[in-house]
Amino acid sequence: MNASAYRVAFSRRPPWVMTGLIVLTLAALASAPMWVGRQDLRLLAEIYAYVALASLWNLLAGYAGLVSVGQHAYVGLGAYLLFTLTIFAGIHPLLAIPLCGIVGALIALPVAALVFRLRGHYFAIGTWVIAEVFRLLASQVSALGGGSGTSLPASVVVSIAATRQWRENLIYWAALVLVVAVIGVMVLLLRSRYGLALTAIRDNEAAARHNGVSVTQVKVIVYVVTAFGTAAIGALIFLQKLRISPDAAFSVNDWTAFVIFITVIGGIGRVEGPIIGTLLFFLLRQMLADLGSLYLLILGAIAITVMLVAPRGIWGLIADRVGLQFFPLTRRVVEDDSRTTPQRTTACTPSSGCSRS
Repeated sequence: MNASAYRVAFSRRPPWVMTGLIVLTLAALASAPMWVGRQDLRLLAEIYAYVALASLWNLLAGYAGLVSVGQHAYVGLGAYLLFTLTIFAGIHPLLAIPLCGIVGALIALPVAALVFRLRGHYFAIGTWVIAEVFRLLASQVSALGGGSGTSLPASVVVSIAATRQWRENLIYWAALVLVVAVIGVMVLLLRSRYGLALTAIRDNEAAARHNGVSVTQVKVIVYVVTAFGTAAIGALIFLQKLRISPDAAFSVNDWTAFVIFITVIGGIGRVEGPIIGTLLFFLLRQMLADLGSLYLLILGAIAITVMLVAPRGIWGLIADRVGLQFFPLTRRVVEDDSRTTPQRTTACTPSSGCSRS
């Protein structure tokens, strides 16, 4: 057989039943303000925010191999940009959210030039140091309350919508749009040639560079895209909270440690992983939140157990057993010449290697 008899194709798309289930779920979530209370809307918006944050961290660490422990830098940056744009520039809060993402992406360019000089654990430490620098700078901004923080003026809050219920509805829909956009962009990126480049860089950066992958360019693109999304989500989170302070906006526990926990238990390197991980995290939070500091110890024990029993996360374990995919990202080398031999495929995944069928 010659090389022209083969082609690269994606795995089969999800069955129509599964696709229809996803569409119905999105429709039901979009109509949630009609059938759930205000507190439930706030909880759902928080869940969407964590799914989006975990998905973006998964894109960095799970696909690009860039293990950052400083993504809370962009959450806090987006939050402070939202307060700045709405209070001092008079921009509508919902319009300010994408602007926060754009400014966050622009700031990420010089930050990337700095942290990409580091490798391995030095890169992780460097991202955390950058986040601490952002926090210290924010605490010096007296116009926004300095170290004690500030609240959104009533005029800004009222500009979102006339009634509290409509404000909650609009923020909820904005959170839903953001999480759908994050997952959609992530899937499109991974299905493009950059998806293969990311996998190559994560597995062996030197080999990827030797085979013509523009390692620095791909890393910068992913880092900037992640910064854009994280800053926009940070703006939305603190629009819902209506108050900001350096310690809350740049909290390593809330916006990095919990996000890493979600991705690890759900399934790192898989689009579905952060979704499953977020649902499990909020279920555990509801069950264990009254235990105080013991709650964090139990979360740590669960994370360690999952890493030992299922290194690819809970969704990775399920997907390996039943072959289920909501998002077809696995590429297959397909033998097209069916005139001489039956069609065979070779499936290659980063986690399980290659197999012929």
